[in-house]
Amino acid sequence: MYDERFPGLRRRGFLAATSGAAALALVGCGSGADDKADSGSGGTPRRGGRLRAAFAGGGASETLDPHLANLFADVARAKALYDKLADYGADLSAQPRLATQWESNKTLDRWRVTLREATFHDGSPVTAKDVLHSYRRIADPKQTFRAKASLEPIDLDASRATSERGIEFVLKRPTAEFPNILAAFGAYIVPENATDFDTKPVGSGPFRFVSFAPGRSAVFRRYDGYWEGAPHLDELEFVVANEESARVNALLGGQVEYAHELNPTTARAHEGKGQIEIVRLRNSAMQAFCMKTDRAPFDDKRVREAFFLIADRKELVDGALSGAGVVGNDLFGKGYEYYAADLPQREQDLDKARALLKKAGAEKLRVTLDTSAVAAGFTEAAGIFRDQAAKAGVTVDVKMGSKDSYWSDILDSGTLSCYRSGAMPIEAHISQRLLTDSTTNATKWRHKDFDVLYEQAQSTRDKAERAAVYERMQRRLYTEGGFLIWGFADWIIGTGRTVKGVETKAPANTLDWARFDKVWLA
Repeated sequence: MYDERFPGLRRRGFLAATSGAAALALVGCGSGADDKADSGSGGTPRRGGRLRAAFAGGGASETLDPHLANLFADVARAKALYDKLADYGADLSAQPRLATQWESNKTLDRWRVTLREATFHDGSPVTAKDVLHSYRRIADPKQTFRAKASLEPIDLDASRATSERGIEFVLKRPTAEFPNILAAFGAYIVPENATDFDTKPVGSGPFRFVSFAPGRSAVFRRYDGYWEGAPHLDELEFVVANEESARVNALLGGQVEYAHELNPTTARAHEGKGQIEIVRLRNSAMQAFCMKTDRAPFDDKRVREAFFLIADRKELVDGALSGAGVVGNDLFGKGYEYYAADLPQREQDLDKARALLKKAGAEKLRVTLDTSAVAAGFTEAAGIFRDQAAKAGVTVDVKMGSKDSYWSDILDSGTLSCYRSGAMPIEAHISQRLLTDSTTNATKWRHKDFDVLYEQAQSTRDKAERAAVYERMQRRLYTEGGFLIWGFADWIIGTGRTVKGVETKAPANTLDWARFDKVWLA
């Protein structure tokens, strides 16, 4: 949440520097942890116990390296062990974490960051050197760490430690929303000497490492020296259960107390019945079909537009999500700052879709749609879209993929696939997925002029002018992009009746989602 003393934090985007005579503008506030809307708060938190949380995992290739975090299970484990300089609040604004404040010069190309007093699990302090090491590791050109694209504006060779807890970040160009970089997905701080992440990981998060069995479980124990206060729980265990039915049955049977990502039908069957609690994080997850724009048939923008027009979004939301969500309009971030809300809601138009396919020489098009039971609604959405496409003369062959390898396979293979995303600012979605050098560019959208517009938006001081550039970019994506974004789903979590302190206003990927240091067992 935001602090009234710093109204710039109220909205999702944040510009620290102001115009006028002031050379520096300063921001800093608490995490907002006290301003919570807890699910079943249950009175005074009780200390002790082990909470077991079931997540879908990534198989034997799982790692605790926080810079490789990709799946929700990875991120939940990473945020238990590590911390970032900032993180996204419920409204997608940057909230201070290991950083207590940041300030920019007039030209927005130098930012000074001050670290709070925090320690790693081995007792050593978190220092500016650790931060610079972490960012340089992420930016290593030989690696494909998720946050690399987000950190790209920073000149890490020129950036320096000004003191043990002070850093001056020198940027390659003026960057108005630098705090979003600090909060970037995967931008965790690790010790300068960190090497062994899977057997001896050392972070500054609320829990410290006990054990890890890739694809099976991870056990962490409360870190009493955590800067924000020790967790209520004694221990936290992450259990991998890829099947939704397995997570639900484990919850009902008392083998776990927290089940991540339940299907809408499951939620409806158990909501209000008293056996388990259902927590709905509204409109958290973008639901989409991902079209690869660098290969046939989707290298022809007429085919992509035809697919936009084939989709009946309401039918997809009603059928694949059991109505637990809202329709999308082929753009990420509905309701977030800079979202191009004025673009007309796209409706199904099969006649126009057929005409576009005819012009593209693709009248009897046949494509394979990759899907998997890896995420709620994926298989249902694939079947519904297959039937919708048939009405436009397009044959869609639905191909079921492995839950263990789906996410690692879809980013580079195939031509059309089911896709989803948790919450992040629109500019972060662009930097991580839609720039030529983005490391998770699933649609293979690579356009230098689009990259230039992004840099222009980042460098624009005036917020209204910056919004106009983002709108221009979104208009292009709306017309010819590779994401067919048909809906935004509620994120559904199941908990045992003894679990208290789960935040209900925390879209997936934000600070208070999977915030196990704030949870307790009644």
